[in-house]
Amino acid sequence: MEYTKLGSTGLDVSRICLGCMSYGTPDRGSHPWTLEEDAARPLIRAAVEAGVTFFDTANVYSDGTSEEIVGRALGEYAPREEIVLATKVHGRMRPGPNGGGLSRKAVLTEIDASLRRLGTDYVDLYIVHRWDPHTPVEETMEALHDVVRSGKARYIGASSMYAWQFSKAQYTAERHGWTKFVSMQNHYNLLHREEEREMLPLCADQGVGVTPWSPLARGRLTRDWDAGSARQDTDEFGGTLYLEEDRVIVEAVASIAARRGLSRAQIALAWLLGKPGVTAPVVGVGKEAHLRDAVAALDVRLTEEELKELESPYRPHAVVGFS
Repeated sequence: MEYTKLGSTGLDVSRICLGCMSYGTPDRGSHPWTLEEDAARPLIRAAVEAGVTFFDTANVYSDGTSEEIVGRALGEYAPREEIVLATKVHGRMRPGPNGGGLSRKAVLTEIDASLRRLGTDYVDLYIVHRWDPHTPVEETMEALHDVVRSGKARYIGASSMYAWQFSKAQYTAERHGWTKFVSMQNHYNLLHREEEREMLPLCADQGVGVTPWSPLARGRLTRDWDAGSARQDTDEFGGTLYLEEDRVIVEAVASIAARRGLSRAQIALAWLLGKPGVTAPVVGVGKEAHLRDAVAALDVRLTEEELKELESPYRPHAVVGFS
């Protein structure tokens, strides 16, 4: 395992972050393909044993049961001080007013609920899952600052939004002397590179760590284009992210993997890990082989010719994944 600083902070994180959306009760929430606790625990343990110290979940994943599973497993398999634990706020957790979003009431309610489910008194990184257009940014940033000042979070981060929104939030925090975001968890992979236009240069300039979600494009980069999966067949959100024209990139990944004698996942992750500014991809692991591929990708170096083969077929996409 390799370790690096999260942006310009002093916080060390593993270069592979275990994404824990794959773990949860299938009939809770909107992810029927998730793994129950008995199946999830060995994978979390294997990640700890492989040197992964960075774990990412969210309150909304499987209606809070992802946090419960992750909290119990990490409490057993690793000392709390060695783990960098991230969770998120924004998604709707209950019907009716104030059941979601980034109001002061929602933020302060949801951090306490997440801590109860995780079985810890603080998270290392508290992430706003999306932008909330219905709440003044001053209200959100002050509430997040209070979460940090109370000791319930060590740092705060953000996820998919426009660069102007992220800049506005950072400017608001700096203007008032509040805590600023130290990380951006964005949608970035070989099939969706629109973040290279504004968000990635902004993060590089401001010393913000980048932890891309869906680094393997919901698994599309790991199998033939026409091959399905239980997740792909039931993932309504994922079905909006990629286009038929992306097939040629998937084929390029397969071709390079075959020539190198490596898995397609290793090639796709090696490309992402090699991008300047990328701290740690958030990798979902449903089998131990997925974890082995992610760790092995740290040692893969792509040639200039291979990079051209992977990148040249890309065509501009509409920005997706912000909602």
